[in-house]
Amino acid sequence: METLLDLWHFITHLNETLPAFITAHGDIVYALLFAIIFVETGLVIMPFLPGDSLLFVAGSLAAGANPSLNLGYLFALLFTAAVLGDNINYWVGRFFGPRVVKWRTFGRDLVQQKHLDKTHAYFAKYGVKTIIVARFVPIVRTITPFVAGIGSMDYRRKFFPYDVAGGAL
Repeated sequence: METLLDLWHFITHLNETLPAFITAHGDIVYALLFAIIFVETGLVIMPFLPGDSLLFVAGSLAAGANPSLNLGYLFALLFTAAVLGDNINYWVGRFFGPRVVKWRTFGRDLVQQKHLDKTHAYFAKYGVKTIIVARFVPIVRTITPFVAGIGSMDYRRKFFPYDVAGGAL
């Protein structure tokens, strides 16, 4: 029972308890923030993680007169997590794209080649804009690099530079 009361106190008094928690567990907090952002952007099956709200909370804890987190370190760490996650997601999509056409479920094609061709055409035409704008749309930011990989978007000239730009924004 006491543990539940402690948890309740922690949650209802975050303005006091969170900075103390960060001070006590500094490196673990940075690792946890990195892991959440990396997994949200890097694993297409985890788009529901709280990336946006987490960034705002972390930013507010790094700002102000008595910051609990180092803003420069936080920016570099979370930027790296987001870009690495997107790139892993892109290459997973690139790996599975040609293979998924051959998969069958209940006697039907799981994905038809014509849909992959449409995806490729979309990313050839709108891919750069999509990569940047997707950073600001929950769930879409997780799925876009995967679909860009499936659509064989040019990695070196289009995906990577604009992914880095979107991550910085």
